[in-house]
Amino acid sequence: MIHLESVKITLPLKKTFAVSQGAADVKTVFLTILNNRYNGEASGSVYLGPSDEEIEREIKKGLALLAGFKEIDVDTLREVSQFDINPAARAALTGMILNYISGESKRYPWEVLSLGTPIGVKSSFTVSVGPPREMIEAIKTCDYPIIKIKMGHEQDIMILDVLEQVQGKEIRVDANGGWSCAKAEEMIFHLSKKGVKIIEQPTLPDFVDEWPHLKGKNEGVELIIDEGLNNSRDYDRFADCVDGINIKMEKCGGILEGVKLAEKAQNDRKKVMLGCMVESSVGIAQSVYMSSQAEYFDLDGPLLLENDIADGIRYDRESIKVDREIIGGPKLKRDVIEKYIT
Repeated sequence: MIHLESVKITLPLKKTFAVSQGAADVKTVFLTILNNRYNGEASGSVYLGPSDEEIEREIKKGLALLAGFKEIDVDTLREVSQFDINPAARAALTGMILNYISGESKRYPWEVLSLGTPIGVKSSFTVSVGPPREMIEAIKTCDYPIIKIKMGHEQDIMILDVLEQVQGKEIRVDANGGWSCAKAEEMIFHLSKKGVKIIEQPTLPDFVDEWPHLKGKNEGVELIIDEGLNNSRDYDRFADCVDGINIKMEKCGGILEGVKLAEKAQNDRKKVMLGCMVESSVGIAQSVYMSSQAEYFDLDGPLLLENDIADGIRYDRESIKVDREIIGGPKLKRDVIEKYIT
């Protein structure tokens, strides 16, 4: 007999998180819980969705389907990853089931899927969109060695000069599709001169075919697709035009599809980045489990929260480490959860 439930919680952020298409001061996430121990998390995009109402509805649909299973094993994981529900809900269920199999078999989650041990995972830290003076100050004072700057707004050009003043740090840029093709070509040129090598989503997905032209002769720059890349079909459509892909569990539907995407990219000699929404360590857990499949990591979601809601995945500044007790997945901090239940 299995017991399934879902919980909606609203998590305050340390400060407003803004991208070129929207902003938020709090983030609503949905936890899926199996037998009061094994957890998954669904979190939508700040501006792409899905909506909270849709996630909640789809999680309930998925839990109803799962309730009909007599036992839970790796085959269940494969079936759940094919449920006809939205990817965010599917990712929550997939994470919960993988953590269950891990806990019940006394194996680490990555071992269940024959993946490598998470070692050397170093995440970027995001400076979100804001008034140029505030962004410049945040970039100068950030003590993380890998900084991802959100761009895609009218004041982008004002941020360029400060990049030369930042020493000993790697700067990455994410425009979230906020540039026109003409603006993207201009910014890619200037950013390459400032030493920026990784640029995410310079334009909307509609214009990805133009990316090789926009990149021009700046061979040292890697253009990474995020928005528009949800599954293997999307990869097949865009692969010839990009240098790498950003895989997020909430977009692809969980770790099984994530691994499939990573394998496709590796076969084509594309770079793999693992990203996240604004979410807790429960949400980023699947990305950490498959970290051996990636070169770049943008998994700072829990660092943006006023309080993380689980133990098991730790941040030592940019380094992400898993506790030896991670078997069964992150363990919820019940006292914190109770404060944020919606």
